[in-house]
Amino acid sequence: MEINQALEILSNAGGPHAARIIVNRYDRMSRLSVMRAARQLRHGVPVAKIIHEKWFYGLPFYTNRHTLDPRPDTETLVESVLRDWKDKQDVQILDLGTGTGCILISLICNMSHASGVGVDVSRAALRVAKKNVKNMTVCSSVRIERGTFEHPNVYGEKFDVIVSNPPYVARGDKRVNSAAQFDPEIALYAENNGLRAYEQIARSAYFLLKSGGRIYLEIGAGMSRAVKNVFNAFGWKFVRADKDLSGKIRTLVFSL
Repeated sequence: MEINQALEILSNAGGPHAARIIVNRYDRMSRLSVMRAARQLRHGVPVAKIIHEKWFYGLPFYTNRHTLDPRPDTETLVESVLRDWKDKQDVQILDLGTGTGCILISLICNMSHASGVGVDVSRAALRVAKKNVKNMTVCSSVRIERGTFEHPNVYGEKFDVIVSNPPYVARGDKRVNSAAQFDPEIALYAENNGLRAYEQIARSAYFLLKSGGRIYLEIGAGMSRAVKNVFNAFGWKFVRADKDLSGKIRTLVFSL
């Protein structure tokens, strides 16, 4: 493969933004690196996994094989929180399963006075989140901790907002696209037909939410009723469902 052909493949598949990144980096990349990237692309590796960058809610986030790439559908989750809290003061946010940190950081960057904690069980993902916190210069407002959905490691703290895009794909779900093979399984799949993380959040969040606070959850297609049933069983009150740009219910909101 010639170098010009490799660059053309990368540019065509990645779009204008990826093309600019590739061109800007070309002087620092070997010819072999460029051609290796083109071969990866031909084998279905997502552009974000090659250039280690994905834009989300107007911000560029570092990403790698240890994290789920930020997705446009998840911007619905950010919009849902901002709808209720954008103009309020001293909002404290807990992001469970933070991954790249894109949800929490996007919220902090779009709220006037907010702070938050991002929690993840994966040490590799935590390194990515910390890198993004530093890159976005929100270090004074965001703390990253290791913890799980059931035991978030924020004992004694309470939050106005709890937000999560947990793993919700059931094992064996045939609707998963081919690009998912390049994402970490821990960020995608959940036991009990994709409901396990929701069950854990419904249990732990009950003790972490302030009076008047709300919890915001991303869900998969067709999961609305099942997730509502989980939270109803733990005494949560359903507030509303928000749809994504394709008209599918993407976010559920609950309160105590």
